[in-house]
Amino acid sequence: MRIALAQINPVVGDVAGNARLIAARLAEARSAGAQLALFPELSVIGYPPEDLLLREHVLRDAREALDTIAEEAQGIVAIVGFPEHGEDVFNSAAVLADGEVRGIYRKNQLPNYGVFDEHRYFQRGRGGALIDVDGVSVGLTICEDIWVPGPPASDEALAGARLIVNISASPYQVGKGLARERMVAQRAKDNLVAVAFCAQVGGQDELVFDGHSFVVDHAGRLLARATQFEEELLLCSVDVEAVSAARLRDTRHRLPAHEARPQLDELGSFETGNPAQRADAPAGALAPLLDEDAEVYAALVMGTRDYVEKNGFRHVVLGLSGGVDSALVACIAVDALGAERVSCVTMPSRFTSEGTFSDAQRIAANLGVDLLELPIASVMEAYDAILGSAFEGREPDVTEENLQARIRGNYLMALSNKFGWLVLTTGNKSEMSVGYSTLYGDSAGGFAVIKDVPKLLVYRLTALRNARDDAPVPETIITRPPSAELRPDQSDQDSLPPYEVLDPILEGYVEQDLGRDQLVARGYDAATVERVIRLVDLAEYKRRQQPPGIKITSKAFGRDRRMPITNGYRDV
Repeated sequence: MRIALAQINPVVGDVAGNARLIAARLAEARSAGAQLALFPELSVIGYPPEDLLLREHVLRDAREALDTIAEEAQGIVAIVGFPEHGEDVFNSAAVLADGEVRGIYRKNQLPNYGVFDEHRYFQRGRGGALIDVDGVSVGLTICEDIWVPGPPASDEALAGARLIVNISASPYQVGKGLARERMVAQRAKDNLVAVAFCAQVGGQDELVFDGHSFVVDHAGRLLARATQFEEELLLCSVDVEAVSAARLRDTRHRLPAHEARPQLDELGSFETGNPAQRADAPAGALAPLLDEDAEVYAALVMGTRDYVEKNGFRHVVLGLSGGVDSALVACIAVDALGAERVSCVTMPSRFTSEGTFSDAQRIAANLGVDLLELPIASVMEAYDAILGSAFEGREPDVTEENLQARIRGNYLMALSNKFGWLVLTTGNKSEMSVGYSTLYGDSAGGFAVIKDVPKLLVYRLTALRNARDDAPVPETIITRPPSAELRPDQSDQDSLPPYEVLDPILEGYVEQDLGRDQLVARGYDAATVERVIRLVDLAEYKRRQQPPGIKITSKAFGRDRRMPITNGYRDV
């Protein structure tokens, strides 16, 4: 069987635009000789649509768009994800054939953990479903249906499906693509069935979807894989006769199939008119996998590009301090949008070193971006004069440091207002975790590119980007001890443990929900652990006021990790 997996990048809510995209890819699949074309979960409306699903007119528009798409399903069968408004609302897959909607399968397993809220919006389906395409029985599943062992996929295989398709919108986190591939391969082996996994790609607010669509045979062997973080129409030929032969030889499948044959919805039998593929036909393209740091960098570039472009911005601006965080964000912005759409601002104070100031100029020149110089010293002097009487008798402290950051935030927001530029903030996850940032200062902006990137990973990503021929980041930026430069001779490690200690503690506390005693048992100093936990807990109110940013870890701040601000529980 020749199948096409349409790894597309829909825009949430753009029903008409998504319908045009799906119809175009469907035409390409038909021209390529595919008998069956797959499109991602909820692709008509985009994923996740969130509270758009509470509006009846949105659901009505989605169904009308689906009917329009169906007109293009001639000589091919298409499986398209859409929100179905029946007796309730369902996350559904429509079977399109002969120019109309011929059947609907409803997602059985609704995830309600991490970033998922599907119980808020959907009713679950009540079992698997089969279609017959050119004499081949095909089982239908949607995303989470295949993450859970057993039904509906196992029921569909027992009922005779030789191919199971899974249309998905599976958000990215580091390492998830390979784990997903291995999990689906295990399902294929367990059920003696070929599996085609078709996924969404692109950025949507804090989430990035890596695509990574693929097909495995009944032994879990990879037949085809789409490129990560890119739109693609992946074509693959699947030897379904090999599935039948394997089942004859393997009695583990034959007895349950005979004795416990489940009753499933049979949604129709369809003839495409396309000739069957030879068993020795080439399976499909096999894109190489990126290593973990490279895939994180690709996710940040795609997430930035899609947030900017899907929200209608033409230009971005960021503060370029001469430190590693802003250097990385500048590189990501240029790789995502092009140098002509990025402006950087250096905002020196009397504490700014010559080294960081000159490094900011060098990286801007290396990247080819416009660099504005807007000093803050005179404005800070004005603040000191105005606040002098109110602060009389008190020594300078973090208040004056924060004022400098807020002046810089005001500069960037003024440029945003005047020219319609989106401000990219440059704070990393380590700083955000412990509150090492200034509200309405360095946290002021519209999109936080590296808010889920720990500091040690910032260094690795910067080195990775610098390994290219252009090597835009001066080596001194990477080797210089990190500093906010808000007071004389300031260093991050004056206020924080070394990042080599801080980042693993934060990973344990924030992402793994480990407590004080568990972290100490891992060998970390008890006083350091207690201090870090206290800083994380106290900074919750700050994090609630941060702009959205790209999720790349197992638990990101925002829609993923949700802790109360007013919280009387203390582990220290």
